[in-house]
Amino acid sequence: MSEEKKWTLKSIALHLGVSNATVSNAFNRPDQLSKDKRQQILKACEELGYFGPNKAAQSLRKGTSNIVALVLPDSVEYMVSDPVASSFMRGVAGIIEERGNNILLFSGTQDNLNNVVDFVDGFICYGRPRNLNLFAHLSSVTKPVVTVDFDLPNRASVNIDNTQAAYDAASSALTQPQAQVAILGLRLLDTNVVCRVYDENLPEDLGTSIAHQRLAGYQRALREKHLTFLPELLWSIPESSEKYATIAAQEALSLTPRPNVLLCMSDLIALAAMRVAKSKGIRVPEELKIVGFDGIQEALLHSPSITTIQQNSVEKGKTAALLFLERSTQKVQLGYKLIQGQSN
Repeated sequence: MSEEKKWTLKSIALHLGVSNATVSNAFNRPDQLSKDKRQQILKACEELGYFGPNKAAQSLRKGTSNIVALVLPDSVEYMVSDPVASSFMRGVAGIIEERGNNILLFSGTQDNLNNVVDFVDGFICYGRPRNLNLFAHLSSVTKPVVTVDFDLPNRASVNIDNTQAAYDAASSALTQPQAQVAILGLRLLDTNVVCRVYDENLPEDLGTSIAHQRLAGYQRALREKHLTFLPELLWSIPESSEKYATIAAQEALSLTPRPNVLLCMSDLIALAAMRVAKSKGIRVPEELKIVGFDGIQEALLHSPSITTIQQNSVEKGKTAALLFLERSTQKVQLGYKLIQGQSN
């Protein structure tokens, strides 16, 4: 037995005294050999430490790898813990694996796709990358790309109407003429800290991300209700987590006068705000109305339940996967539902 030797298809065939085709068939085309012959070859290969033809070389020859890169907007560790992102990934995986393909998770914190572009069949990109190098590479790569929650020219995409959905959510809470509104936004600015956002900090085009689309919806609802919104009552939260959302909610609910409506760009932010309000003895919805976004189970089962926009993240993932496998360039807009909870 030689553990040191690096076997190839040619050298293993020579060692076993059979043809290259016979070894290849043992691994890839079992119907071409008798059962006993195949088992004999596979056992001998295993004992020698050879586990089959080089898959990377095979992929390059065939021009396909049956691997789809799922590009995430943040670290894999963070994304798998987020209920919305994990539901989306479950939807993608269900379709991709059902069709005999595999998924490679690619962190959006990486600079570019050069490390994987030669080994995958294409990309499903969940959320607009904040990394400009990564965004530029996705825009120019020649392999199939499906974008989710943002668009690229001539590429398939899956979205919901975030602006209209946010407008609907805000309108459900803005029922008082004296509403004092604070907005707990999600990644309105490219920063890793919780901070206030002022008009001069915002990009001119509020269509660049789902956060800016949702902000545009909130702003439209405020205008139609003839409500004045103070720029200092807008926060940017770097990630949808209790840790960061609690900081923003603590600041907002410590102000004088205190806001009586909180528009939150995710349910996790809304739930954190609910806990802060409870700790301060603020009654929801009598003294404070809270609205979320996403429709996660925890928000719907909370007491009081959160008014939220329910989007089907699993369906979004399935749709993106099907568009990819069909090599489509279709742009799909999925529906959503306003869930009227007890928080407003």
